[in-house]
Amino acid sequence: MQRNSTWILTAPPDCCREALRLGLPVAHTAYRVGGGPHLFRASMPVSVRGGLMGLDCRGFDGVGKPEGFCQEVLRECSARGFQGLLCDFEGHPIPLLKEILRRLASLLQRRGMSLYVPEAYGDCSGAYVLISSALSGGTLTQRLAEAVQHYGTERVVLAVERVAEDFYLPSPNGQGRPLSRDALQQLMEERSPSVFFSSELCAHYFTYMSRENGAHFVLFDDARSIRKKLQVAAQLGISRAVLSYPQVEDLLDCLLSDG
Repeated sequence: MQRNSTWILTAPPDCCREALRLGLPVAHTAYRVGGGPHLFRASMPVSVRGGLMGLDCRGFDGVGKPEGFCQEVLRECSARGFQGLLCDFEGHPIPLLKEILRRLASLLQRRGMSLYVPEAYGDCSGAYVLISSALSGGTLTQRLAEAVQHYGTERVVLAVERVAEDFYLPSPNGQGRPLSRDALQQLMEERSPSVFFSSELCAHYFTYMSRENGAHFVLFDDARSIRKKLQVAAQLGISRAVLSYPQVEDLLDCLLSDG
């Protein structure tokens, strides 16, 4: 890949040392917005410094005031030498979190630090906006082009999600059954399918028939398809990407060797 691109790896505490060996910035997913709101943290090696704070909001009730929480985030970033904050907030935007991010955007910017937010919070001025590579329809090129038009090229970040799902055909709700790496490998060994590549989705796929429940469609990623997703983003001028280390640790040596 182009060496002018910036990749960030997200990694939980038990994977942070392995992720750091690659020399890429690491967002440490050891932090959560908890009741209060207060900053909750998992145990992380004392020696780990630098990178970004990775923050999620699972279970947060959306109640409280923003001031104290913002100061907790800034103190932790200072103590750990973090250069930014990456928010992995799922679901619909929570008003209190929108206000927290609005305040943090200004506070972090003054300190020369970066803020990454999911698309649901993309109206946060000055923040980078994470656009998932996972699609429910259309094409990846179209999806990213629309994001660039809306947010501007410099603000868009490709959030790479490694796909491995098994869908019934026809799919009643558009949701597939997630497959582990071992389950996908076993299925391919059992079925020896003809594998195709979707340029629209930038993913591999194959079909098979089951005596128990009929036709299946399997969509999955490997190093080639993830490389293609990154290339599509680069062609649109998107130079930043976020990848989950636990999802892609077996592919990173191959991806990085393309530089």
